[in-house]
Amino acid sequence: MIYRSKKAILYLALTILAVACLFPFLLMMVNATRTGSEIVKSFTLLPGNALAENWSIVSGYFDLFKGMSNSLFVAIPATLLTAYFSAITAYALVVYNFKGNKIISMIIVIFMMIPSQLSLLGFYDLVTKLDMVDSYLPLIIPAIASPGTVFFLRQYCEASLQPALLEAARLDGAGEIKIFHTIILPLMSPAIATMSIGAFIGNWNNYLLPLILLNSPDKFTLPVMIASLNSSTDITANQGAIYLAVAISVLPILIVFAFCSKYIISSISAGGVKE
Repeated sequence: MIYRSKKAILYLALTILAVACLFPFLLMMVNATRTGSEIVKSFTLLPGNALAENWSIVSGYFDLFKGMSNSLFVAIPATLLTAYFSAITAYALVVYNFKGNKIISMIIVIFMMIPSQLSLLGFYDLVTKLDMVDSYLPLIIPAIASPGTVFFLRQYCEASLQPALLEAARLDGAGEIKIFHTIILPLMSPAIATMSIGAFIGNWNNYLLPLILLNSPDKFTLPVMIASLNSSTDITANQGAIYLAVAISVLPILIVFAFCSKYIISSISAGGVKE
């Protein structure tokens, strides 16, 4: 009886937490169908009739699908670079006991503590000297170096990797690169998927760097385009359009999460050892 009561309380708490997490999304969807004046005057969870009007306002300011394609063009390569190079770096730090291993690991932790905004001026100066302003390359290439992802994958690899697995592969004649691609990557897939979701969301929602580096309106990423609605002269009238643009921009993130979630909950041994 006590066990059932505890279980019921637990399910109730989880239900309340789920509702609290989903409520902002519901409110965003509802407000996307209401006018700006309706949003300011009253609060409701009933959909409005201004969806077409809001879409007309959004279309009048920018091409929403062009912005999504620009953001995807930046977010997908940056996420892949982050996942691959962070995984291979973490693997090297765990498996190979070379001189300077601990120093490199310490430097990675130090860089995790430094806010990225502190290096913004220096990074912009570097990009200017390389003549890469108004290009997507400065938004993609730096994703190779992701200290937080390397640290997380290093801890994961250190806890889950079995040395006997590597020794058996080497005895079978497998090279180090082959071992990494055929054994380590599947073994680390849950951790890589977890960090990839965060990397994709970070690159997709990145606003400050594209705002500074991109000058051509046709190259603007979606967050920069949506900000043009906030900076317009009639902000109140555009509230519904802003909600609509944000609601559409969330869809790729939900798709990525739905695709990667099965890898997050998969077992560690399922990828590394097969019968």
